[in-house]
Amino acid sequence: QLQLIESGGGLVQPGGSLRLSCQASGRFVGTRFAMGWFRQALGKEREFVATISWTGENTGHADSVSGRFKISKDNTKNILYLQMNSLQPEDTAVYFCAARAPLESGSSLKEVDYHYWGQGTQVTVSS
Repeated sequence: QLQLIESGGGLVQPGGSLRLSCQASGRFVGTRFAMGWFRQALGKEREFVATISWTGENTGHADSVSGRFKISKDNTKNILYLQMNSLQPEDTAVYFCAARAPLESGSSLKEVDYHYWGQGTQVTVSS
């Protein structure tokens, strides 16, 4: 119904930047749904990073990334972005794109509110 494919991960030095992308496709791609980014570091639980409403008017970021990361989306291309600046080693994780169910257009910080998930893209911050 909805497929999500992340890209843009890689190895970056501390203080560097990356931009993650998430391409949405499938039968539900034209419906209104909010999206988000989560991440999971090795040996840790998956955690919330950022969320954005369908219209893009409402966004939310975890305290740990606020001021450094910025979520955005292009509904004409069905792409979700995460601009990551001033990356630190503690940002190393697999980053997942997620989408809420069709018509659930409001942003959410809760992992349980998301129905569709990508496979993840690895981000490694190391010198």
